[in-house]
Amino acid sequence: MTTEELTAARRAEPWREALRRSRPNRERAAMPRVRMNELDPEYRSHHSEEVNLGLTPLQAMQEAQRCLDCPSPTCMTGCPVNVGIPTFIKYIETGEFLKAAATLKESNALPAVCGRVCPQERQCEAQCIHLKMKKEPVAIGYLERFAADCERESGHMSVPETAAPNGIRIAVVGSGPAGLSFAGDMARKGYDVTVFEALHEPGGVLKYGIPAFRLPNAIVDVEIDILKKMGVKFILNCIIGKTLTREDLRADGFRGIFAASGAGLPNFMNIPGENLTGVMSSNEYLTRVNLMDAANPESDTPVLTGRNVAVIGGGNTAMDSVRTARRLGAERAMIIYRRSEEEMPARSEEIKHAKEEGIEFLTLHNPVEYLGDEKGRVKQMRLQKMALGEPDASGRRSPVPVADAIETILVDEVIVSVGVSPNPLVPNTFDNLEVSRRGTIVVDTATMRSSLDDVYAGGDIVRGGATVILAMGDGRRAAAAMHAQLSPGHKIS
Repeated sequence: MTTEELTAARRAEPWREALRRSRPNRERAAMPRVRMNELDPEYRSHHSEEVNLGLTPLQAMQEAQRCLDCPSPTCMTGCPVNVGIPTFIKYIETGEFLKAAATLKESNALPAVCGRVCPQERQCEAQCIHLKMKKEPVAIGYLERFAADCERESGHMSVPETAAPNGIRIAVVGSGPAGLSFAGDMARKGYDVTVFEALHEPGGVLKYGIPAFRLPNAIVDVEIDILKKMGVKFILNCIIGKTLTREDLRADGFRGIFAASGAGLPNFMNIPGENLTGVMSSNEYLTRVNLMDAANPESDTPVLTGRNVAVIGGGNTAMDSVRTARRLGAERAMIIYRRSEEEMPARSEEIKHAKEEGIEFLTLHNPVEYLGDEKGRVKQMRLQKMALGEPDASGRRSPVPVADAIETILVDEVIVSVGVSPNPLVPNTFDNLEVSRRGTIVVDTATMRSSLDDVYAGGDIVRGGATVILAMGDGRRAAAAMHAQLSPGHKIS
């Protein structure tokens, strides 16, 4: 049964029809959207606790009533992993929270993660029918988080059913969202799946790249534990391309490889002073703090902390970095961004939270030089004022320098968050693997299959940068295609 057929069949069930009749659509559409419960900004700006507190059961059931249970749910077209959105929401409306969570797990290996960090406002919620009525979309992300959290807090975590073992070994390179999604789907299909992770903990960017105030590590651990119960094995501290080669994996009986090694190579701006002490990438900064306890002064590898901290960039990683700096004691924590706030790629919620926590936004500014003291530590930054010109290829207006408009400000720590490049190990060590000029693995986007018959790839190593849910969508497509390749007569559904 296709996704469309399953969605239609579930909508036609008697309880769903009765639920639609219980309240007119005009009443549902008139209901206001719920607001997320949050920690107090002053308190949270000095603590690492999760900012969003989740919905109460009453709030969730009220929000679920806003869903019109559309015959052709456009929200699902915006979801890269094809979550059965109306079905899980209607289970919430009737108080069947565990059934809602089970529905999510049918297509989403990480529902509690996605409910927290996915940009629903640009994906599923962006397709909600309420927007056509000039109303706020249903809070799909809030409801996804609520259902996943309810299941975890109940102590009755469901484990998706898996097919009978087929004895075919599959290797996954990297335990980020693409790798975990792929591993979950392949385990469901009966494969013997092993995930190889270079770091000492599984989770990839979910662990090292996203702070606890946005995504607690314990949430990621719970999701990974479900995969382990499905039979997925994890081998840590193992670098594919260095510890083990592709030839080693093939000799060990692995018949398929999914490369999800991410984009962990930071970009810099190549301006004077970038080698000064106190200037670092957001990758290094967040990995040290999130995964290595570097904020603890007794840590083996403590991170530098500053009083005047500047973060260069306007994406979610920049917001994570500057908000982390604030929590580590920065008296002045600043975002330096060369465009205006309207062009920022960060989620609107992250920008809102940052402002509430006292973060300064120096938009239409671009660093041109860092100046150091006699000990080689950064002490000042020279900023070029910018203006917006014509739109570029992305549709955003291009920043252009304002003549003779440079100012100097005090900084003692600079965190550069201007993008990342693909991890080069897999592209450089898999012979005859086709790679783009940017260093990404070239794949057939329908199947995620590379130029090597047994190698598929997805996530940042293919895209150069992706959201969690887009990476997970890559993993799902790759799993369906690899299963079709390894199962004669099977068609990708």
